[in-house]
Amino acid sequence: MNRFVYTVLIILSLPFALLRILLRDAKNSNWIRKLKNQLGFVPKIPGKVIWLHCVSVGEFNAAKPLIDMIFINFPLHQIVISTTTITGSDAVEKYYKSQVIHCFFPFDVPFIVSSFLKKIKPVACILLETEIWPNLITKLKHKNIPVMLVNARLSKKSYKKYKKFSPKLINMTLNNLSLICSQNESSSKRLISLGATNNIITTGSLKFDSNEPNNSETIQALKNITGDRKIVVFASTRKGEEFQIIKSYLKLKSKFNALLIIVPRHPERFNEVFSMANETGLNVKRRSLGGHCEQDTDILIGDSMGEMMSYLIISDIAFIGGSLTNNGGQNMLEAASLSKPIIFGPSVFNFEEISKRLLDDGSAIQVRNAEELMKTISELLLDDEKRRLIGESAKTTFENNRGATTKIFNAIAPHIKNI
Repeated sequence: MNRFVYTVLIILSLPFALLRILLRDAKNSNWIRKLKNQLGFVPKIPGKVIWLHCVSVGEFNAAKPLIDMIFINFPLHQIVISTTTITGSDAVEKYYKSQVIHCFFPFDVPFIVSSFLKKIKPVACILLETEIWPNLITKLKHKNIPVMLVNARLSKKSYKKYKKFSPKLINMTLNNLSLICSQNESSSKRLISLGATNNIITTGSLKFDSNEPNNSETIQALKNITGDRKIVVFASTRKGEEFQIIKSYLKLKSKFNALLIIVPRHPERFNEVFSMANETGLNVKRRSLGGHCEQDTDILIGDSMGEMMSYLIISDIAFIGGSLTNNGGQNMLEAASLSKPIIFGPSVFNFEEISKRLLDDGSAIQVRNAEELMKTISELLLDDEKRRLIGESAKTTFENNRGATTKIFNAIAPHIKNI
């Protein structure tokens, strides 16, 4: 596939993308701004702009220490942060308020990208993780604007797709990048195999440096409604996982009196998960509705935004979602940083290096299915010492792998200073 064919396919997919925004985001007051921004309509931004793109909340949270370092070292520059999701937008605006300018990421269509760049006029662009957009990166290259991919990762699954469907396009795009800072050696090797010959270094993952502030009021409020029971958090669950978890829980319910907190990955699924849990006859509460969890409450649906760290803090065991289904897992390091015993399923291809380190260090347990998951939870709930040891090991693994922020900043700074 060449860039022309890619562009035609992107244009043909636009009606579906617009329909998705209408169906998914129309209830949010930001949806019109999102639509305009993604079509290239953004306000003109004065000054020297450093543009960072983080897809959603997870990428933004990981990037905070790097963004703060850029603030300190480039105080005369205007920071613009783009996201793809509205939840990401909310996180940016809540954390930085008026310190940064937020906009939504444009569709990767040449005339839309041109309009977008004409308005924000960045002097440097920093993309997070796997945001490899051929038209955007090519436009920036033609304008001699440094474009850097940091905290980059490439799973085996993504590598095979690129290799099969678009080897020439990905080769050209990667070579238009000024710098690639990869999370691990495996990703570096795959990126090099796809053609990344310019300026690629391995720096480690920003997620190890992320320090989420604790909201003591939220934590206390959660403790008040959950009581003194053991708590198992199912973090960032995906479609299909909740049913497996609840079905397996029903078989072992009599063996432990723990409260299950299920936190779906996507807000639009909160109602669906609550209804499904209710239909089983279990006693289910919703965080958004408040109310105390009694001794016979089985499940609390974590249908609130920005409280994941608080859920993890009060937990005794953390299961990482997206790993029982074929979604590649979610970030495990938030739980590791809090010394929590971590469990995840077989599908962790998005976090293969991190999951391997945790497993090698005895900092996590991998299960094959929901039945094995519940059995493992049951055993851990009865063994305080084992939970403590796994949690402490997870914290040690987390601490031993910090330092990526400084490495990445030292790599990107010359590209900004030379402007």
